[in-house]
Order: sequence, then C-alpha cells, then structure tokens
Amino acid sequence: MSRICEITGKKGLTGNRVSHANNKSKHVQQPNLHTKRIFVPELGRNVTVKVSTKGLRTIDRKGPYRALKEAGLI
Repeated sequence: MSRICEITGKKGLTGNRVSHANNKSKHVQQPNLHTKRIFVPELGRNVTVKVSTKGLRTIDRKGPYRALKEAGLI
C-alpha cells in the first residue's frame, strides 16, 4: 500500500537536498501517516484507515461517519 492519506489525499513531496558545494541529491518528504482503527457508531464496527495527523483532526471535526463517507471509504 502506498504512503497516501486516505482522508486528505496527502502524499510525498519530492525535491533536492543541496549541499554547500551545490551538489544536488533527490529527497522525498513523506506525510506523517498513522494506521488507526476508528469506531463508526452508525455502522457499529471499526474501520482501519491510514491517515495523516491533519486527517485525524478532520475526523475529530466532522465525525468519523461523515469524514469516511466524503473520502469514499464507506
């Protein structure tokens, strides 16, 4: 499974690390992802999602059912 947040769609950013001598090497910044089991009372079951910390705040704000439904996970 790829490193993409299932709620917000965040994924890695690419760029270069540049040394003092102006040497460039590829670098990837990955999102802060966590695998979480979230209980959805409307469904009466747990749903496992790979979610970023911003996605967790979204779930807290909207509620688990609405956030997962808008993301197309249920």
